[in-house]
Amino acid sequence: MKLAPPVSPKEVLVQVANALPQDCRQDVIIIGSLAAGYHFFADDGSKGIRTKDIDCMFSPHAKAVAVAAKVTERLLQAKWTQRQGTEWSAPGGPNEAPDKLPMVRLQPPTGSEWFIELLGAPDAYQSGAPMKQYHAVKTNVGYFAICSFGFLALAEWEPLPTTLEVRIARPEMMALANMLHHERIGAEIMSGTNWKRANKDLGRVLALAYLAVAQDRKNEGADFDEWAPRMWSALNAKFPEQARELALRAGNGIRLLLKSPADLDQALAICNLGLLASLDIDSHAFAATGRRVIEEVIEPLEQLGRTS
Repeated sequence: MKLAPPVSPKEVLVQVANALPQDCRQDVIIIGSLAAGYHFFADDGSKGIRTKDIDCMFSPHAKAVAVAAKVTERLLQAKWTQRQGTEWSAPGGPNEAPDKLPMVRLQPPTGSEWFIELLGAPDAYQSGAPMKQYHAVKTNVGYFAICSFGFLALAEWEPLPTTLEVRIARPEMMALANMLHHERIGAEIMSGTNWKRANKDLGRVLALAYLAVAQDRKNEGADFDEWAPRMWSALNAKFPEQARELALRAGNGIRLLLKSPADLDQALAICNLGLLASLDIDSHAFAATGRRVIEEVIEPLEQLGRTS
């Protein structure tokens, strides 16, 4: 696998934010590795991350499609291009189903290993509704789609402001969303790799926890201690009728990951190629972080679910 060099999350976020229409920036929440990298490394120029996709989620749901159309047109006018070399490198037509339309995946005009992907905040949770939904976006060059994932509603809970007007999702909210998306180690493989999707996402939970603990140690803070209470608050805000059930099953996937040496090793390898590219932590530290997540985040969250 050819590896791109790590990039500065601060420099990338500046480029993305500056490309967005100013009146749309307040509707953008950056999620994924760029959000995490900016949160933990923005003030450390020696740290970088590897990432291929920059996830921009438009919030609230009611505005997502309109803002996505405006942003897409603006970026295309600024010579951003639809990601090439994929089956969806050109816009679709008005008669295509939303799930058959190309996603908005645009590369900057300067050329880059990464691309921006536009997502929509999910609608209010409804029991039985699919967790992944597509929404058609009409632009002046054709039709695209943006995708919404149910548990990404958690990224809307008290996102963190930046000096660039866009907001970033909280690390603990991204961690909780990933845990809820993967209550077991599924067989789904990421395109172009032999990596399990669950290992990537659950490994990201441990990477976020590792970085949060390291930041607390450096700053003499205690932010990691607030993860479980914040998760419980977010579940009640976003999924009030399901909060207890979700709290009690959120840790299933992490427990399974720690019981499978092969999956844990793969999760670590993926993290060391991506979010932890500047750190390259070892398996002992990774496993220890997993145990800490269970003891200091998952078990307290479960307790809150049982007693509240």
